[in-house]
Amino acid sequence: MTTHPPDVFQPEFECLPPADLRALQLSRLQQMLSRQWEHVPPMRARLEGAGLRPDDLRTLEDLAAFPFTRKADLREHYPLGLVAAPRAALRRIHASSGTSGKATVVAYDQHDLDVFAEVVARSLHAAGARPGMTFHNAYGYGLFTGGLGTHAGAERLGLCTVPVSGGGTERQLDLILDLQPEVIACTPSYALVLAEGFRRRGVTPQDLSLRYAVLGAEPWAEKTRAAVQEGLGVTATNIYGLSEIIGPGVSNEDAREQRGSYVWEDHFYPEIVDPGTGAPLPDGEWGVLVLTSMTRTALPLLRYWTGDITRLLPGENATGRTVRRMDGIRGRSDDLIILRGVNVYPTQLEAVLLNLGHVSPHYHVVLTRTGALDELTLQLEVPVGSAALSAEIERQIKAQVGVTVRCDLCEPGSLPRSEGGKLRRVTDRRPPR
Repeated sequence: MTTHPPDVFQPEFECLPPADLRALQLSRLQQMLSRQWEHVPPMRARLEGAGLRPDDLRTLEDLAAFPFTRKADLREHYPLGLVAAPRAALRRIHASSGTSGKATVVAYDQHDLDVFAEVVARSLHAAGARPGMTFHNAYGYGLFTGGLGTHAGAERLGLCTVPVSGGGTERQLDLILDLQPEVIACTPSYALVLAEGFRRRGVTPQDLSLRYAVLGAEPWAEKTRAAVQEGLGVTATNIYGLSEIIGPGVSNEDAREQRGSYVWEDHFYPEIVDPGTGAPLPDGEWGVLVLTSMTRTALPLLRYWTGDITRLLPGENATGRTVRRMDGIRGRSDDLIILRGVNVYPTQLEAVLLNLGHVSPHYHVVLTRTGALDELTLQLEVPVGSAALSAEIERQIKAQVGVTVRCDLCEPGSLPRSEGGKLRRVTDRRPPR
């Protein structure tokens, strides 16, 4: 009987026997902790303060005793205080927008850039891309990790890469029609903008060369996936990552399944913990995703608190991989809206809207306060304004999410659109209490 190798980019790592994978993870975690201890004084001081040393990590279960690293730690040691490599060895700097304080600066040496390209190549292969295809990259280039990160991974896989970046929608439409790419990468909200643009031009999905869409940088619902697939004629998968860990390419769905994103566990060790206590949760339970960058040498981060709410999916898969899958991001712990004592994530509202099927996927949340009471107004685009539709949306949200909202129906095209970057969904106008 002939056994065919699995159709994955690096089967020697993606399909490691579980015992071998755990042994590799433990070895790499121990090496990473030793590197932090020797080269990152603030992290060594933190471990010493907790009464811990690298050799206290004898099993994978011991990791739960070690402290979390948070975004505030990177800002406290801005710009490069947590870097473990000499300045002369650094080859690239990326940074966040810094909307709530100083920017989060991350550094890469050549080894990190090689790892970055490798995991993105794995991700794009899982998404359906194959060597020789053309790749339309509509992630933003610059300090944001999306554009350059996916670019290097695409070239590593052997794709002809078009570095379009974000914005300039009409030009993007022209280039897709002219260059005939099979693969596109962008945010899900921008994929919807492009689909709208083609509809306005009278271009049907059957007229497009696109076959695969690699979407990330913001949470999105299954109904959004369906709308993108219908609008562009593609198979859409989710790519996940964050600059503190590496950038995009921490995990990706397989286009054949579209059922959870495979975490590249030989590079990134995942944990799910309770948002309140930080206690580890078993596979299948929802909580905060915590990641350790086991192989990153310039900026090794121990147990980084991502703030993203998800779960690790137990059970078999159809691809031959042994690494675990993570579910879609339900929301961020710091994006949580507390409305009159009820916890709400914007993605919960989006799911209700898209299930109704009468409104466009473009929406905006406005939070205000009248007297002592917080209020949520949901701005929506509908083809035809209707009091009955407003009442039905408000009723469904109350029934499914448990909060009272007021709908503000807007003309199609009037709400903000993504220009390739992350789309801000919430405006909080509540005064401080």
